[in-house]
Amino acid sequence: MPDSPVRESPQAAPAVPARLRPEIEALETSGIMEVWQMGFGMTDVVPLWVGEGDIPTPGFIREAAAEALKAGLTFYTHKRGLPELRQALADYLNGLYGLNGLYGLNGLYGLNGLYGLGPGGGGTSGGVAVEVERVTVSSSGMNGIMLALQAVAGAGDNVAVVTPVWPNILSAIRIVGAELRTVGLDSLPEGGFALDLDRLFDAIDGRTRAIFIASPGNPTGWVMPREQQAAVLALCRERGLWLISDEVYQRFVYDRPASERPVSPSILEIAAPEDPVLVCNSFSKAWAMTGWRYGWVVHPPSMAETWGQIVEYNTSGGQAFLQHGCLAAVRDGDAFVQETVERCGRGAELVYQRLGSLPRIRIARPRGAFYAFFGVEGVTDSLAFAKEVLQSCGVGLAPGSAFGPGGEGHLRLCFAGSSEQLAEGLERLVPVLS
Repeated sequence: MPDSPVRESPQAAPAVPARLRPEIEALETSGIMEVWQMGFGMTDVVPLWVGEGDIPTPGFIREAAAEALKAGLTFYTHKRGLPELRQALADYLNGLYGLNGLYGLNGLYGLNGLYGLGPGGGGTSGGVAVEVERVTVSSSGMNGIMLALQAVAGAGDNVAVVTPVWPNILSAIRIVGAELRTVGLDSLPEGGFALDLDRLFDAIDGRTRAIFIASPGNPTGWVMPREQQAAVLALCRERGLWLISDEVYQRFVYDRPASERPVSPSILEIAAPEDPVLVCNSFSKAWAMTGWRYGWVVHPPSMAETWGQIVEYNTSGGQAFLQHGCLAAVRDGDAFVQETVERCGRGAELVYQRLGSLPRIRIARPRGAFYAFFGVEGVTDSLAFAKEVLQSCGVGLAPGSAFGPGGEGHLRLCFAGSSEQLAEGLERLVPVLS
């Protein structure tokens, strides 16, 4: 048999670079992370930059997860979450907002009138009860938001977002390929923020698929009034738009009358089950579980199977043993939540009193969430100023520019930590901001 001819290796052709999607190539590190990373290695920093306190997850929650882990609950489980956890979340929301009945007790879609105009965030709303089929557990609150965006928006669409808002939201919209339409809150002279509904509605066009609203808002603490919730819901019904409602900070409100429950108004109080509404929430803030990365979404019951498919192709569902910790949080954690909110309320007042007296600072008494978002006279580059503050006094703050339109010139301070930590941070900050 003749020898096989020796083949010479062809000269390598010039490599054609494999490209990422333009939306991914354009992603930038947020200003929050930029300042945070700058603080790595610094030994004397008061960390008021990210959205968490300094108290670990309560022992009864950790123990429930540890016992489930010891019991060997390490296999695949229900992709939409443990049935008992989903039921507990439905019960939790119904109890929190007094939801009951097919269309409530007080008129079409609940609450005193056609679109639910009436007192929100407390008492018996008469809204529609959340059934278990409307609840899906997500691998973090942010994962729930990403799943929602995957479900409703893509290339050629746009999503209207009320800003300033957590920067991950802005990037998530870009990641799914949709165009970002930002609508900035009006900054009030005395501090605080307000939404101009006309400007929000003017941002909507034939390619808009969803409106994203966070209330209470991060970083502003702005709480959307019931009347505006009702107007946005009416528009979404009329135009076939989705309303993605981020209600992660629903328990953190500080100005509710004593006659009402200490909880922010929820779109669930006025929405019918099949309304185009997706409500995203998280275990992170109320139960001190930021590192657990668990959340949930309330969606129309007709989307249950579709939502399961979206989860399946993203994560195949979450860890069963961690979900037992979440179950303990929902069932037995209300006293801890109340203590946390009370501590944050004291922190909010301390920050307001210390910073509100400074001539350069424009700040309103925080209404919701657990951040003070304050303007600093003369600051036009908040990222550079946040770095300067970190270097000069060792206090980590988030730059307002990271949160989109309306944020520049502001800094965000998280007051969710202990009173000792907060007092130390303010003691260092006041001379720098004076």
